[in-house]
Amino acid sequence: MQQSAKIGVLYSTTGPYGAMGRDAHGGVAFAFHEYHARGGDKIEPVFYDPQGDLAAYLEGARSLIRDHGCRHIIGTITSAARKEVLPLVEKHDSLLWYACPYEGFEANENALYIGGCPNQHLIPLFEHLIPRYGARPYLVGANYVWGWEMNRLARELIANAGGSVLGERYLPIEETGVERIIADIAEKRPSFILNNLIGPSSYAFLEAMRELGNRDPAFLPENCPVASCDLQESELEEVEDGAAIGQLCAASYFNTFNSVENQDFQARLRAFDPDLGPVSSIFASAYTAATLCIAAIEARSTDEPAGVRDHILSRTWPGLFGDMAFDNKTNHASLPFLLGRVNATRSFDVIASRLPLAADPYLTAASSRAQPWLRMAK
Repeated sequence: MQQSAKIGVLYSTTGPYGAMGRDAHGGVAFAFHEYHARGGDKIEPVFYDPQGDLAAYLEGARSLIRDHGCRHIIGTITSAARKEVLPLVEKHDSLLWYACPYEGFEANENALYIGGCPNQHLIPLFEHLIPRYGARPYLVGANYVWGWEMNRLARELIANAGGSVLGERYLPIEETGVERIIADIAEKRPSFILNNLIGPSSYAFLEAMRELGNRDPAFLPENCPVASCDLQESELEEVEDGAAIGQLCAASYFNTFNSVENQDFQARLRAFDPDLGPVSSIFASAYTAATLCIAAIEARSTDEPAGVRDHILSRTWPGLFGDMAFDNKTNHASLPFLLGRVNATRSFDVIASRLPLAADPYLTAASSRAQPWLRMAK
């Protein structure tokens, strides 16, 4: 490379989902710390904080590409933000590295997806829940594409299982008034709850569910769990102490996961910052995105996006998620499935795991929607 390459980093570290943004920002920062510690000096990050403002994501992406010459952007948390910046990324033939779980049904040659799609989180989560708790859930979600699409797919899975959805409610991201939803849940008595809320809405909902469980043991986590695909360790600090204990979350990584790769990663993290709290799957995914981007730019001696993408698609990448391979038709990474239960230390105990699953963002495989366990559900 004739001059330093710059990688844009586009995460909101403030606003309603700031805890997730700070975690993602931290993952990228740690990847660059390791790169610089081993003598790397040809690639630099440029950070832009949209502060949770959807319109600011587009301005941030424009600034990173136009003003700073970034041909790669690692970032966005919500699907709304991702969809806001992708047309600009396409226009400039850049590459977006998306490191958050999302609702699937998307593939873009100008994006690499490292956060997981439904066959890697929601479907195996239902494989666990339905045989144990039944097929009569209640669905709650944020009032935008993540909540809508995840609940739409959940309805389809429940129908395939011969069950029924007892209720479905949505809240704006910053809405914390959950009393009517809790009252409806108490009346309808579902077998479990799928929580696709994000930020303050999710935190208020978890706190209210604990109060409901204290009044009626039928709603304690062991009897009627609240399950998510997007709750992060960093967010547990935002939830009232103890309110989330026992609830479930599907992810591709947990801070407590017992693997040789994670033990080594944790040791490096603690050496870097002894006071660092538990890190999440978004931290790990953003770290992985930055590490892979750096490695591909170095290997190709250029930050030209098509060449970098082709290099990423050309091989398997060992790391925190096991042997990660990318599908060259959809640009999605293979990822493990882990199921975590919130513990008293504001972290997760891993109670189930699977080896990396190939991504199927459009659920084209027959097994993705109609599996034997669904037909045999309670």
